[in-house]
Amino acid sequence: MKKFRFAILGAGHIARQFCDAVSRIDGCEVCAVASKSLARAENFAKENGVESYYDDYEMLLENEKPDCAYIAVTTNDHYRLSVLCVNHSVPVLCEKAMFQNSEEAKNLYALASEKKIFVMEALWSRYLPAVQQAKRWVEQEKIGTPTVLQCNIGFVAPDDKENRYFNPKLGGGAAKDITVYTYEITTFILNQAIKNISVSATWSDTGVDVTDHVAICFEDTFADLLTSFVAQLEEQMVIYGRFGRIVLPHPHYASEAYLYGNDGELKEHFVDQETKNGFVYEIQDAIHCIQAEKLESDVVPWKDTLACAKLFDKINAFCDEKALKTIEDIEAVPEETRAEL
Repeated sequence: MKKFRFAILGAGHIARQFCDAVSRIDGCEVCAVASKSLARAENFAKENGVESYYDDYEMLLENEKPDCAYIAVTTNDHYRLSVLCVNHSVPVLCEKAMFQNSEEAKNLYALASEKKIFVMEALWSRYLPAVQQAKRWVEQEKIGTPTVLQCNIGFVAPDDKENRYFNPKLGGGAAKDITVYTYEITTFILNQAIKNISVSATWSDTGVDVTDHVAICFEDTFADLLTSFVAQLEEQMVIYGRFGRIVLPHPHYASEAYLYGNDGELKEHFVDQETKNGFVYEIQDAIHCIQAEKLESDVVPWKDTLACAKLFDKINAFCDEKALKTIEDIEAVPEETRAEL
């Protein structure tokens, strides 16, 4: 049987993880890699057993005609390269955050729908067995209806204005690097309609958000999400219900899940002893969807990625120098403008 051929756009660390994951899947290979630097692409290809390498993304797509392109560049270039792939009729698996704002998401999905090309955000955390187990416990009502969810992810990023964390030209900011996880894992596990979202954030002198707070009123659950580049937070998700709680340590790369009763007694403890590379699951899903001629994944559907991009809109609005910070500011702005904010 013909192998399923991935091409990688970008030659950084995460692309190496992707190569390792592909090597663990039967009937699948990475056929080519491209980078802005030919030397970097060549080194990557030699180190990871990739046959072809390029310093031109479009040339790779035209010459290799891969079954899918994995986009692993910095966030600022995700949209441009996704459009490039779709216009070359190449399905897309793009690293999170796939978009910087909702306009990018709407434009790409309209193009992919018109051309009937599969595209998907590589939100690998949704596939992890521990996250899947937490979702099952919720669905099985092991804690009753969830009433409160708290999720924190935070670390101290390297203090360098030019790195991908703090450089706005590279799509930097906590929202697109870690808030994307807290939001998209939360919406996946709860699977409830959202009634209201409010956001607040603090900003670095480079103009990117470094700490985000997102409060979400779901149909049945209140969720409190906190992320930061400048604080070492206790990374966990806790889901509370009338009959107990579920705890996911390090939810974005979870390997364990705990189910407690209201008396504090541990009822169940799930430990993932199978996963060697968590990227495998999203890759397998992408292959299945493409071979089934689907345009989107059921696990990471377009509507969920678009909803997260709309959250970025809210955070970006909060960041704007003209964003409203006081009651006096709000009262000075026309009502129709306030409604948009």
